[in-house]
Amino acid sequence: MAEDIKQIREALHHVCKSFLKKQNVIATGIGYKNLAGKDLSIVCSVERKLPLSQLSNRDLVPKTIDGIQTDVIETGRIHTFNAHLSRHRPAPGGVSIGHRDITAGTLGCIVKKDGKRVILSNNHVLANSNDAAIGDAILQPGPADGGKYPDDHIANLLEFIPISMLDGGTGGSNCPIANGFASVLNLFAAATGSATRLRPVKIQATDNLVDAAIALPLNDADVLDDIMDIGAIAGLKPAELNMEVQKSGRTTQYTSGVIQQIDVTVDVSYGAGQTARFTDQLLTGPISQGGDSGSAVLDKDKNLVGLLFAGSNSSTIVNRIENVFSALGLSL
Repeated sequence: MAEDIKQIREALHHVCKSFLKKQNVIATGIGYKNLAGKDLSIVCSVERKLPLSQLSNRDLVPKTIDGIQTDVIETGRIHTFNAHLSRHRPAPGGVSIGHRDITAGTLGCIVKKDGKRVILSNNHVLANSNDAAIGDAILQPGPADGGKYPDDHIANLLEFIPISMLDGGTGGSNCPIANGFASVLNLFAAATGSATRLRPVKIQATDNLVDAAIALPLNDADVLDDIMDIGAIAGLKPAELNMEVQKSGRTTQYTSGVIQQIDVTVDVSYGAGQTARFTDQLLTGPISQGGDSGSAVLDKDKNLVGLLFAGSNSSTIVNRIENVFSALGLSL
C-alpha cells in the first residue's frame, strides 16, 4: 500500500497543475475509485459533471496516467464556511451588510452613480424599509453578524427608492379629516336605520417596481467589484423565461436556478402588517432564504439580470435589473 501511494503521489505531483486548468476541475487527490472500490486512483473533483459532448479534448480527464486509474467525482463549489458573514475589506458582492438599525442582508454588487462606485442592495437592507435618512451608517458585516458602529462602518446611505405600502383592509387611515368625515356619515346612517358603515383606509398610490437602494463607501478601496463565488460582472442582460441564473448571498451563499415566471405581480409582506405590491417581477425556484435580500442575480455568463429581494420556501422574487438601474440612474 505504501509503495502504491508513493508511486501515485509522484504521478499526481506531475499532473496536478495541468488537471486544475481543465474546465470544472477544482481539486485533485488520491482515493479509491468510485469510493466503494479497492483500487487506488487519482481523483479529480469537479463542480458539476458535464456530458463528454460539452467538453473539449483538452478538458477531458484521461482514464489512466502512467498506468494509474483516474476517477472524476462531482463535489459542487468548494468555499470557506461563514465567509459570507465575515468582515471583508475590500468587501465583495454576496457578503453580509445592513443599515445600522436592521439585522443583516446582502451586499449585491458594486455599480456606478454619477461616475462614483456605490454599493447596490435593497431598500429594506440599506434604508430600513423607508425608515432611514440619507447619510445613515451602513455596516459590513450587518448588525446580526457582529457588525458594530463605528468599527464596521463601511458606507453611508446615498439614495433609496421609497416602497409604497398597501393597506390590505386590516388597518384604517391615519388622516383625521377622513376619519372625522366617516364618523359623521356613520352617525347619520345609524340614525336612519342603515346598516352600512364607512371605514376610511389608506391605499397604495402606485405599484412598486423595485426594492432598491445605494450606499456610498467611506473609502473607495473598501469595496470590490467581484461577487464572492461568482467573480466579475460581464455586463447587463434582460432576463428571460427559463434563463439559468445564479446568485451569491449572505445566508445560502452560492445557489443557482431557473427563471420560472416573468411579468409577475406579487404582494410582499414587510412585517408589522405592512404589504407592498410589486409588478414586472421575476420568479425563480427556492434559491434564497432570509438574509439573502439584496443579492445580485446573474445569468450563467455572469451578466447581471436582477436584484433579489423576497421569497418563500418554494420561490424567490427578483427585481428586473433594468428597472433598478433606471430608477436609481445607475451604470456598470
